[in-house]
Amino acid sequence: MDASTVRIGVGGAAVVGVAFGMARYVYGLTLPDVRAEFGMSELLLGLVASGTFAGYLLGLVGAPRLSARRGPRAPTTVGGVCGVAGCATVALAPSPSVLAVGAVLAGSAAGWVWAPYSDIAAAAVPRRDRPAVLAVITTGTSAGLVALAGLSVLTGAASWRWTWAGIAGAAAVAAVVNLRAVPRLPAHRTDAGAPRASPLRRAMARPLVYAVLYFAATTVYFTYVSDVARTGGRGAGVAALVFALVGAGGLIGLGTGRMAQAVGAPVVAVLSVCVVGGALVLLALGRASLLLVLLSAVLFGVGYMVGSAVLAIWTAQVVADRPGDGFTVALVVGALTSIAAPAVMGALIPLVGLPVMLAAVAVVAVSGALVVAAAPRLRARVVSQRGRR
Repeated sequence: MDASTVRIGVGGAAVVGVAFGMARYVYGLTLPDVRAEFGMSELLLGLVASGTFAGYLLGLVGAPRLSARRGPRAPTTVGGVCGVAGCATVALAPSPSVLAVGAVLAGSAAGWVWAPYSDIAAAAVPRRDRPAVLAVITTGTSAGLVALAGLSVLTGAASWRWTWAGIAGAAAVAAVVNLRAVPRLPAHRTDAGAPRASPLRRAMARPLVYAVLYFAATTVYFTYVSDVARTGGRGAGVAALVFALVGAGGLIGLGTGRMAQAVGAPVVAVLSVCVVGGALVLLALGRASLLLVLLSAVLFGVGYMVGSAVLAIWTAQVVADRPGDGFTVALVVGALTSIAAPAVMGALIPLVGLPVMLAAVAVVAVSGALVVAAAPRLRARVVSQRGRR
């Protein structure tokens, strides 16, 4: 890779690492402390979690519009500003309503920053290096999770508010790094009267189904892993360790580009959901054993980061002429799933319990992934039978 390509990878990894690895998931890490301070119910906590993903969806919808006007780097800058403002608001929140506003704003940062890097890579990175660069940028989330865990340990003795304040500072630093490392690219404009092909194509069907399964499973895990980790009087340090292990396990995502080239992006995607499903089952059993929680965290980190990176790679392959738009469509579908999942969990947990719900999500996700894997073979069989007739 040349120096410019490396800088793009570093700048993108910094922004995505803070927006995804820190700002997007700090709510789940601090959820027990937030509940204790404000006396919030399970339903209200679930609604706030859903709200953070609603903010993420707003960022996803706004990013293509801003990119079309100002170029693909502009949304990444807006995302940095949202991360700073949102996390600072939560750190100073005097009430649940103000906290919810800040959490939604912080959650929107991830929506602004992720998809534009597909267009940045397409415009400024040599074709041979794009899968590797996209994997590096996405895997920045792992470094962000490790940093989040370390920050939680450093600030936990004082207050959960200092964790949010620290992320606000990290978001500011990442935004500056991004501005210096990533080139300002012109807005993508088509010739007048020349329509662009829609990213919604038959080839996108499987990536979109995968996005639903992947985001449902990972959202549920991140929302409730801290609760399970701190069961039975386990301290906040245990939850921080879990997040660090997720980040460490996720470093394998750096090799997602090579995995996709070796066996194909669809195979990697299906396997990642199966791994996340296994992690959810271990988490469901984690109230009885801390070891199971820790094993779950490492396993989840692998499935989470590989699954995240392969979605960017897969959509760039099936919508090669509009990689950013194709990825955005998949992320919007995932965001809608992420909005619904915590609310549904918050409503059903009081009825059947958290362990049962975690196991149920795992079963649904893995079953769906197996259907995605079988879809091409089933389609080929149907076509073959029609040909014989």
